[in-house]
Amino acid sequence: MSTLTIVILTKNEETYIENAIKNAKKCTDDVLVIDSGSTDSTINLALKEGARTVFHELNDDFAAQRNFALTQTDSEWIMYLDADERLDKILCEYITSIVQSNNKARQYGMERYMLFNGYEFHHGIFSPDCVYRLFPRDKVHWVGKVHEHPECNLPKEILKGKMQHYTYKSWHQWLMKADYYTTIWAEERYQQGKRVSLGTAFLHASLGALRALLIKRAFLDGWMGIISCGQHGFYTMLKYVKLYELQKKNEKD
Repeated sequence: MSTLTIVILTKNEETYIENAIKNAKKCTDDVLVIDSGSTDSTINLALKEGARTVFHELNDDFAAQRNFALTQTDSEWIMYLDADERLDKILCEYITSIVQSNNKARQYGMERYMLFNGYEFHHGIFSPDCVYRLFPRDKVHWVGKVHEHPECNLPKEILKGKMQHYTYKSWHQWLMKADYYTTIWAEERYQQGKRVSLGTAFLHASLGALRALLIKRAFLDGWMGIISCGQHGFYTMLKYVKLYELQKKNEKD
């Protein structure tokens, strides 16, 4: 019988980890937590729920974390679930069916809906996206430090059902994550030789916000959709301004 390991990457996820593991266990008994140094109760709660836990230093490289997980199991299938994501009943049934039938000729995607402050987004920058998370273990490799993505040569198939993404607990948490991710993005792009001007930063931010509002129709989500366009514009501006800051600092040095 084929086997499945569901991997959850964590650092200080005590708010979400118990429910994440309970949700994952609807598909498999083997839940693997790759922790990058939690200082809260994440590990104790994970062990209490019956998950395996392994420490691995993050080093600002999320792809490396996901690739490390591949070395920690010999299951035929591997799936990645974030601590703040949940699979609905239909999706769990499809995942179980695929693993049991052991059809290794596909990589499987899931439609993911973002929820914030009790609101489920359907348009704009937070509109539902498709994330590929279920693979034959020996057919996938991850690339990219931030917003990492899988490389897999198998044909793609999107499963029925819904993944819900409880992205942020508060505006404060969103701001802290935005600061963290934009710093990593700027450092990576600087090392790759990318350079910008402040005008370019403003242009990217403005066009990004307008695209989300009008082309991706964020206005259909009401005030939460309109506010999300401002979030996206600010996030984009922060990325490019930090890159510009690195340029100026290194020119001075």
